[in-house]
Amino acid sequence: MSDNTDTDATPDPDREASDAGEEEASTNGAKQDPNEPASEPSADEPSDPSEDRWAGEGETSETTLGSDVQVDGESELDGDEENLLGGLEIESTADIEVPDRLVDQVIGQDHARDVIKKAAKQRRHVMMIGSPGTGKSMLAKAMSQLLPREELQDVLVYHNPDDGNEPKVRTVPGGKGEQIVEAHKEEARKRNQMRTFLMWIIIAIVIGYALILVQQVLLGILAAGVIYLAFRYGSRGSDAMIPNLLVNNANQKTAPFEDATGAHAGALLGDVRHDPFQSGGMETPSHDRVEPGAIHQANKGVLFVDEINTLDIRSQQKLMTAIQEGEFSITGQSERSSGAMVQTEPVPCDFIMIAAGNLDAMENMHPALRSRIKGYGYEVYMDDTIEDDPEMRRKYARFIAQEVENDGRLPHFTEEAVQELILEARRRAGRKGHLSLKFRDLGGLVRVAGDIARAEDRDRTERADVLQAKRRSRSIEQQLADNYIERRKDYELTVNQGDVVGRVNGLAVMGEDSGIVLPVMAEVSPSQGPGQVIATGQLKEMAEEAVQNVSAIIKKFSDEDISEKDVHIQFVQAGEGGVDGDSASITVATAVISAIEDVPIKQNLAMTGSLSVRGDVLPVGGVTHKIEAAAKSGLDTVIIPEANTQDVMIEDEYEDMIEIIPVSHISEVLEVALAGEAEKDSLVDRLKSITGKALDHEVGRQGGSPSPQ
Repeated sequence: MSDNTDTDATPDPDREASDAGEEEASTNGAKQDPNEPASEPSADEPSDPSEDRWAGEGETSETTLGSDVQVDGESELDGDEENLLGGLEIESTADIEVPDRLVDQVIGQDHARDVIKKAAKQRRHVMMIGSPGTGKSMLAKAMSQLLPREELQDVLVYHNPDDGNEPKVRTVPGGKGEQIVEAHKEEARKRNQMRTFLMWIIIAIVIGYALILVQQVLLGILAAGVIYLAFRYGSRGSDAMIPNLLVNNANQKTAPFEDATGAHAGALLGDVRHDPFQSGGMETPSHDRVEPGAIHQANKGVLFVDEINTLDIRSQQKLMTAIQEGEFSITGQSERSSGAMVQTEPVPCDFIMIAAGNLDAMENMHPALRSRIKGYGYEVYMDDTIEDDPEMRRKYARFIAQEVENDGRLPHFTEEAVQELILEARRRAGRKGHLSLKFRDLGGLVRVAGDIARAEDRDRTERADVLQAKRRSRSIEQQLADNYIERRKDYELTVNQGDVVGRVNGLAVMGEDSGIVLPVMAEVSPSQGPGQVIATGQLKEMAEEAVQNVSAIIKKFSDEDISEKDVHIQFVQAGEGGVDGDSASITVATAVISAIEDVPIKQNLAMTGSLSVRGDVLPVGGVTHKIEAAAKSGLDTVIIPEANTQDVMIEDEYEDMIEIIPVSHISEVLEVALAGEAEKDSLVDRLKSITGKALDHEVGRQGGSPSPQ
């Protein structure tokens, strides 16, 4: 990178040096950083500002980390573990103080926040992987506030008189670029004024000579026109000496933050505009056509790229080069453009890279780029849930206050409304004793509830508004599931009473937050060849394996020889998405056993659960949404794995509508689901005698899976 330009291109270098000295003096002077918390030491104390910012990596106070929620200047706690607000005594969220710094507003991601703080201090790259809405972009913005501003630079691009297609690049302290450009413009104006004055004098002399002495008016006008064009053409050369301010940090209060998510190559790496007039004195100087990329605007700051795998491979390769070199030349990104002939000297791009994405982002990410980030930084997995304790409930109350303040148009939430939102966070976590960390979805619920209250001209958002918002802000999957339930009722496809052989009401989840009843039917027929298990309903790989596991239990259990019979299993109306996962294992097993033994199944119940080859019922996901779907369909009993009892958090309206029966073995499922006492007792006794130790809870737990499937 070149830091020098021609003396003609710098009108007053002494003045620039003086200005740079004044800028440096003002930067090093005693000045309070607006981003520093009020509790930091004042600027006149003999301490290092960077040390103040990072006060005590191991000794940081609770307030600095944002883990203590302030109410009217004091933290009011009563120590009640069951209190939904964690001990806060408030009338509304207006009583809760919101921290100024973004890093103190981050909730629940303590590990990721500590990594961001360390990475900002040491200038390390970070890759954050996790579910959408867990705070990745917020943490990236928080890092830009933690970086020191005094290192910011302006970047100028100058005309190169030796090679017009290789503009020169110069960096100056932040805020100096505008002064230099204005100085060049002022010098250019003065030169143009002198040229114009001289031009009109010469034109007047030529016209006077033509009229008075030669008496040739036409010749005089023609000569004047030639002189005018010559002067105008010459003035373009002086205009070309004005530098192009490529990166301007004059008004930047914090380190730059550039979001390059989904950016094309030109927006990410910089570009050179096409020039349709490439000759004849009408062309635009090449240095004036240079455009900065996000990597250059993020110099001394943060470059954030979400869904990093969506960048094409060539852009990822060039991004890797920019990370390694700390500078990257700008050239035209289109090979057909005249801008492709231009390539600047290297432009500084010393940024901190924060890459983010879901788990699949790592699959299509360039391995060398990931190696650069991992080798010179951190990889962080963002949590989806966090343990439910009083401190976290206080933070949730503060989160609602933050959302209201950031939106600026929502009425504050009453204590009861905040409690209802915390209950919803528990429910969305899907785990007993945990709270959801998907704050974007919860923030949407806050805004919908606030909009409802605002539409009714109330100065507070109440619990009824939150309940109404939960109904209005249902996901597409929830709306589809409810629609399916209603349509099945219209066409009498939902069977919720009586006893039927080989038919079981299974339960499934659509998306992440909606349940649906999925009937499973089984039929046994003579085989034309070796017997086989045939399952239909667009089963995915895991579901097919689950059916095979179930067939092992059936072969061991049945008295009949099924080697010459085909077992047909149908997932009724599974839809285009098919069936993925093994949560219907006990449903399939119950349906097939019923069909083989010709014992009917109660249709007023539904079931969900995975199944081991030994008959143990293993935990599954989404039990809360599945139970609610069963209740909506008019069923009155649900069988779930015993291990999932701690995850059940259904709405109050469904508690009296349905009975929940936990089970740990397939024999317990059959005891509840099968109708006809004599036949059922015979089947269950036979299964118990075959499985033996499988009914031992200790053995069953050892053979089970520790997590939902």
